[in-house]
Amino acid sequence: MARVAIIGGGVAGVSSALILSQLDIDITLFEAKDSLVGGPPFCHLHAGGNLYPDITDKERVQLLKESIEFAQYYPFCVDKRPTVIAYPKRFSKDVQDFIPTLKMLQLEYKKLIESSSANNILGDWEDYYSLYSRQELEELSKNEPKEQPSSTGEWLIPFAKYTNLDILQFPVIVVQEYGLNMFKLSAGAELTLNSIDTIDLNLNTEVKYIKKESGKYTINYLKNNKIDSQEFDFLINAAGFKSGYIDDMLGLHKDRMVEFKAAYITNWECGIKFPEIIFHGERGSKEGMAQFTPYPSNYFQLHGMSKDITLYKNGLAKATPKSAQPKLEDSFLEKIEYGWSQSELELRTKQAITHMGFFIPKFSQEAQRAFKPLYGAQQIPGCNISLRGAEVEFVKNYARCEIVKVSSATTMAKEIAKELKKLKLTNKDFTQNLTHLNNLKESELKSLSEAIAKTRGYPKELADVVNPMQL
Repeated sequence: MARVAIIGGGVAGVSSALILSQLDIDITLFEAKDSLVGGPPFCHLHAGGNLYPDITDKERVQLLKESIEFAQYYPFCVDKRPTVIAYPKRFSKDVQDFIPTLKMLQLEYKKLIESSSANNILGDWEDYYSLYSRQELEELSKNEPKEQPSSTGEWLIPFAKYTNLDILQFPVIVVQEYGLNMFKLSAGAELTLNSIDTIDLNLNTEVKYIKKESGKYTINYLKNNKIDSQEFDFLINAAGFKSGYIDDMLGLHKDRMVEFKAAYITNWECGIKFPEIIFHGERGSKEGMAQFTPYPSNYFQLHGMSKDITLYKNGLAKATPKSAQPKLEDSFLEKIEYGWSQSELELRTKQAITHMGFFIPKFSQEAQRAFKPLYGAQQIPGCNISLRGAEVEFVKNYARCEIVKVSSATTMAKEIAKELKKLKLTNKDFTQNLTHLNNLKESELKSLSEAIAKTRGYPKELADVVNPMQL
């Protein structure tokens, strides 16, 4: 039986382990931290990539397909609430120019449903997106927000009621891009991987050295203060922003970038269920995109795509001819390993609240910093900062996984399954077998996801979703 090593327990690593477990191979997963699926924050199922004005239609369709597949695998971490896309008047792009793209994505979604009813994840294809005029929003604003919204219009009431409509272009777009909860995904992955006999999950385990000899990989690793080693037939590099270190150990080079990002956790005692809201803006400028992500119990996560909030001056690093690993400044590595200074935490969260308050004035008047940010370094293969769709590359018996968005993970893992069959390391074909994930018990999932959130220094409420998805 072939032996496969996976380095990294992020969403790419755990998806690889889960999907490859169907192939009659032995899998060993090495993760340096004490839980799975950490790293840079994610909160969104990018079903069409409508948050990104500058990506290609090809990437949008790819993200749509991959998001649907991801939700089929991991429905327990999907927050089924729509996303509002608003174009401010100050934004250089015209919302009217984007409407043909929405129509294209709607038809692509229709084709996916026609090819398989299992793809009907985002609701009826006719409802993939909706457009609202100012007059329609003003009428909605006269209503009281619903305790449990059941229609697109009801979800839109809080937006209509609290947003400064004077500064927006019209129409406003509502699209069926749902939320994702990283704590629930972490818990579900850990519970599932531990239930599969052919997977050896090693948390708190640091890979120290890799040697390739006679087509085999010998991995030396530190676990329980002891150095040990194992030999493998195939190696999957899913080490996230540290992928370059693995390439360097193997003498391989790859152009890539790494970008440090942060999202800020706030509390606003409004008692209202909001949709996700995106106010577009020029990336990196003072007027960068503002993203408003709801969690239960009045917690809201904020992104502001300026260098005073989510992005950082000198926060982007590139690989060099001497090393495949981009070198972030020490200040960013210290944040990742040891945390933030209180003064920077306070300042950046305040700036995030002010940034959002331009659009939702009452929020800036009443919201408070709640906990430390969600943060980390995002890998970007190649040299295109706008790239959003990426999967996997192969070098003989080596797979380099560099997904940019979590929804690409399952598609990537299926490509690795095909490669293993091609290399005759397995005789089995991948099937859409979700047995292990479907056997998760909600009580165990809830308990572990809350424990992971608290261990990482966040409130347990962040481990839940506003509107659970049922398949």
